[in-house]
Amino acid sequence: MEFLEEMKTLGVDVEEGTDRLMGNTDLYERMLVKFADMLEKTPVIPDFPEEDCAAAIQSIHALKGAAGNLSIRPLYEAYTEIVNLLRAGEISKARDEIRRILPAQEEIVACIRRHGKEKL
Repeated sequence: MEFLEEMKTLGVDVEEGTDRLMGNTDLYERMLVKFADMLEKTPVIPDFPEEDCAAAIQSIHALKGAAGNLSIRPLYEAYTEIVNLLRAGEISKARDEIRRILPAQEEIVACIRRHGKEKL
């Protein structure tokens, strides 16, 4: 299956994402690879120390923005909820939401890694 077609099956709004880049699918694919790199450098994990809540908010907020710009809807929506929960002090619920989204996040990153190697 083609890269962007597979991304669509994972809930990514490829048309919206490429529209933001004036239809440049090559650039969009390269940006998806950069997003996967960003996730590797700043992983979203449920077991962050409670005293690092501010750092978790900051990193997840940055990932939320990147996911939103690329129209990676499942992750954008989950990251939005996680940031809101953390800001409200509901750390346990935020951790549950992270655990819920991890399989989708891993699937999206795996798809990007499978297809995106030649994009850089």
